[in-house]
Amino acid sequence: MKKDIEIPVAKDVHIALIHEWNEEFLSKDWNAYIINNRNTPIEMALIVSKGYDGDRKTSTMRHAIGVVEAKAYEKIELVQEDVLTLNNEFFVTYYADNKLYEKRFLFEKNSIQESNLITVPLIEKDGIFAQ
Repeated sequence: MKKDIEIPVAKDVHIALIHEWNEEFLSKDWNAYIINNRNTPIEMALIVSKGYDGDRKTSTMRHAIGVVEAKAYEKIELVQEDVLTLNNEFFVTYYADNKLYEKRFLFEKNSIQESNLITVPLIEKDGIFAQ
């Protein structure tokens, strides 16, 4: 019976932190984005994010994105500088191809630094991909 259960593998959907200019506050901020690099849209995208390191924890944030079109991206949230010293986890659930997918993305503590920046495809801005 267990061998008949299919667990789909989430591919071509990513979480990235982008270091971008904020015109309102005249500063560079870290913003989390969901990136759909699939050839089909993803639907009902739900993201749960939190930061943690031992006894230190952030609030758990929940975001409903809805549809992320094929080869597109959507902003999730602003990530405060204070939480970059924590492990930052994003748990993503979405529907595609009539199946439910889920994946856990992690930015390890102190890994979010300007020295680790790369150009993120589709967004074409400097950022860091989650593992």
